Amino acid sequence: MFSKLVTKSVAAAHGATRELLPSGYQTGRVLRLSARSSSAAASDSNPYPIDPSDPQDGASFFEMVELYYDRAASLLTPRLVKDLSGPAEEREKRVKGVLAMIKPCNRVMAVTFPIRRDNGEFEMIEGWRAQHSDHKVPTKGGIRYAIDVCADEVKALASLMTYKCACVDVPFGGAKGGIKINPKLYSENELEKITRRFTIELAKKGYLGPGIDVPAPDMGTGPREMSWIADTYKQTLGHYDMNAHACVTGKPISQGGIHGRVSATGRGVFHGLDMFINSAYYMGMVGIHPGFGNKTFIIQGFGNVGLHTMRYLHRAGARCIGIMEWNGSIFNPNGIDPRELEDYFLENKSIVGFPKAQPYTGPEESLMYEQCDIFIPAAIEKVITKYTAQRIKAKIIAEAANGPTTLAADKVLRDKNVLIIPDMYINAGGVTVSYFEWLKNLNHVSYGRLTFKYERDSNFYLLESVQQSLEKKFGKAGGTIPITPSDSFERRMGGASEKDIVHSGLAQTMEGSARQIMAIAMDYDLGLDLRTAAYISSVSKIYNCYKEAGLTFT
Repeated sequence: MFSKLVTKSVAAAHGATRELLPSGYQTGRVLRLSARSSSAAASDSNPYPIDPSDPQDGASFFEMVELYYDRAASLLTPRLVKDLSGPAEEREKRVKGVLAMIKPCNRVMAVTFPIRRDNGEFEMIEGWRAQHSDHKVPTKGGIRYAIDVCADEVKALASLMTYKCACVDVPFGGAKGGIKINPKLYSENELEKITRRFTIELAKKGYLGPGIDVPAPDMGTGPREMSWIADTYKQTLGHYDMNAHACVTGKPISQGGIHGRVSATGRGVFHGLDMFINSAYYMGMVGIHPGFGNKTFIIQGFGNVGLHTMRYLHRAGARCIGIMEWNGSIFNPNGIDPRELEDYFLENKSIVGFPKAQPYTGPEESLMYEQCDIFIPAAIEKVITKYTAQRIKAKIIAEAANGPTTLAADKVLRDKNVLIIPDMYINAGGVTVSYFEWLKNLNHVSYGRLTFKYERDSNFYLLESVQQSLEKKFGKAGGTIPITPSDSFERRMGGASEKDIVHSGLAQTMEGSARQIMAIAMDYDLGLDLRTAAYISSVSKIYNCYKEAGLTFT
């Protein structure tokens, strides 16, 4: 009876958002943007000033996503109309009608409920869950715990998830959830109470289930919270459902999680960068040589995504020269070793004081203006604004965070011949591997279990066959002919593990999606505007889904 639930359907004409953060890698404070005052534009107190008078810079997060959508839809409409048959007026109405269905957020649930804290006091908790699109089910998106999460933010992130899933051909609709708390101010017992109660509220109202809506970790949450959600659902509304553990992804391995999920988003950022940094065409446009060798990069945010992105780029030959964090930044033009920094961070819960780098002496945000080849925002949205974009010297921006660049900044950077690899593509590694985990839970068997021994035996039989063929041809007078596999083949002789399969599937997904984006950018003559190309790719897929399915009740 203490529960207050409001469900609202958003009208179709309404015109007018990181996936795994294990607690050991949280960035120390909730780095958010939505609490900024719009009147703080260009003030010294705001490290990322916006221009509220410019609708392309001062738009809310949800409005920003809708404006990106509008730009792509306007380019896509003439071709969609041309592809239909019938009178021109009817074709145009149909295309515009379907595009109008895609844009708004279908529904948003708002809930408040009480918890009794460890000191005996009662506190009311606010939470939201938005489901943007049902063109594919279930819907999919993380749950974040942040003090300034709000309905606009979860709507924006839900819509971005719809386009992200379509971009990388993951068959989910978009969703997102959030609880308005700072998780650092609550004990583990209190967080468990909050998580389990929120799970019940979601499940009761049709916002949770393996075939309905499948949450995942986000800012302030991790495998622990996902395990609580799965257990609560399994023990309550899902107790008859044999697939109950598929109601959430990002779980611990023991609870049905999947190997490779922790590093998935950062690994996806690496694969996305790899596709474009090795393209002579795009590197020629920005004026640098292809390949990771001797490239320098700066990362904003040393959370789960930032850490693994740094690790994979370092292995590829790039050099991290700076890390931006909420409580201090570090800089070393000679490079920072990710393993050494990770060990220091785990011991000290901060990058501040890392002995093999210098403390950055300027303001936190000034590090993003240092000379480097690649800048990777991996923390919060709207850090690259019309003002900050003018000072950025990097030639490639990889949006590991959701919504880090405003529309106005996007144009400023493209005018400077900066390549922006958009968030909806490059940070899709998390949801891609979440899809693999969901499939694993539905199949009730881990990847590779049925084929592992068969593949291993087949490889040994192959080598044995080669040896017998050579001995038949040349004889064994000098003894048995040795067959020595190459290092790369020897590593694979034992068969593919679950992690191997996940890594391979993620690489294939990111590579295939990048080729689609490149082809669309060429087809529409978009130059460096990869974001619009990615949106066109996503919107066209969603449009075809709606068009071919038809309308159920009209």
